[in-house]
Amino acid sequence: MTETRLWLIRHAESTWNAAGRWQGQADPPLSERGRRQAQTLAEGLRGEGVEVLVASDLRRAAETAEIVAQALGLVARLEPRLRELDAGAWSGLLRAEIAARDGEALRRFDTEAPDARAGGAESRADVKQRAGDALREWLSAAGDRRLAFLSHEGVLGSLLPGLQLGNAEWRVAECEDLNLDG
Repeated sequence: MTETRLWLIRHAESTWNAAGRWQGQADPPLSERGRRQAQTLAEGLRGEGVEVLVASDLRRAAETAEIVAQALGLVARLEPRLRELDAGAWSGLLRAEIAARDGEALRRFDTEAPDARAGGAESRADVKQRAGDALREWLSAAGDRRLAFLSHEGVLGSLLPGLQLGNAEWRVAECEDLNLDG
């Protein structure tokens, strides 16, 4: 597993990213800016040698992956376990609206406590488990092929602690740096 080259990629900007809305597993499309970002991302990855592209099946990630896949001559493989954290009742709300309705729960979630549930739904520990399971399986099947995982901020941060990527940004990761303990 340690010989596998791995790219962690965040999806391009969605219409809700642009509006500052919490998305979770809601399914807004890419914004026009997001489509341009995805094209730039694809151009940046063109010479990297990515052989397998695995993406969340949520629309913003799947659309980004399709643009990248076309540019790289790949087929994007959609993986539901790479979906963003389910934000429950917070989905679609602005941060200020969440703070007004559910301030104590938001403060607890902001501490990054692994068991804090966003909007009463999923915790970071839940995301780490399901995304880690998916990543382990894809890495095991890949051998020494070059994999790219295109997902969401919360998912990528659960797999590589401290990772912060803007929309349509990526980082090459070493397998031993990943947080895959289940």
